[in-house]
Amino acid sequence: MHEVDRMMAAAGGEPSTENVSDELFQNFYTEVKQIEKRDSVLTSKQQIDRLLRPGASYFNLNPFEVLQIDAEATDDELKKRFRALSILVHPDKNQDDQIRSQKAFEAVDKAYKLLLEPDQRKRALDVVHAGQEYVEHNVKEKKKQLKKDGKPLDMEEDDPEMFKQAVYKQTMKLFAELEIKRKEREAKDMHERKRAREEEIETAEKAKREREWQKNFEETRDGRVDSWRTFQAKGKKSKEKKNRSFLKPPKVKMEQRE
Repeated sequence: MHEVDRMMAAAGGEPSTENVSDELFQNFYTEVKQIEKRDSVLTSKQQIDRLLRPGASYFNLNPFEVLQIDAEATDDELKKRFRALSILVHPDKNQDDQIRSQKAFEAVDKAYKLLLEPDQRKRALDVVHAGQEYVEHNVKEKKKQLKKDGKPLDMEEDDPEMFKQAVYKQTMKLFAELEIKRKEREAKDMHERKRAREEEIETAEKAKREREWQKNFEETRDGRVDSWRTFQAKGKKSKEKKNRSFLKPPKVKMEQRE
């Protein structure tokens, strides 16, 4: 049963035209429909779908958007909102969709913890304010140009809802740009750390090779010295023998007489 039906039933059925004017009934009906629309967004399935929709990795960069809470909300409002939303998407409450609900819950939990940290919350708030200031400045500059061109100054951003949408889009863009830059810095840092680690390993291996070479050199030194001495001794004997052979007087040949 819809909320409007429940409310009518509680009032004893549909209100008659004798007791309630058409205008009052229409206002009542519109208000109830707005409540229904609001409550429908708070259903578990729709919240899970919202938090996991295509592009969620960028949509969910804005913690205020994840929690569907005003950027200027108080700490108490933040806690209440987190409790209400976390219950809706908690895996225990969505037994038939535990994998997706777990991911949705993690997104809500991450946004909440981020906003609990004062520095992180300030940075997120600065991005939201920057998005709004950008749109305001852009609208102002466009109106100047329209005035210069002698054209009407009416713009779609004059509508509060359209202005809100423009701020939302610009804020999402800023969050996305910051995330891209963060990932680029992270990749660069990772590359630098990897290169430093490779150089460290190479230096360590070089030092190890040098230690092993020195150790082998020391262990084989005595053998090399003995070999060299043996070689020198053999060379000396060979030289002495050669010299003795060289100094031996030639053999005289005896003359034969006739």
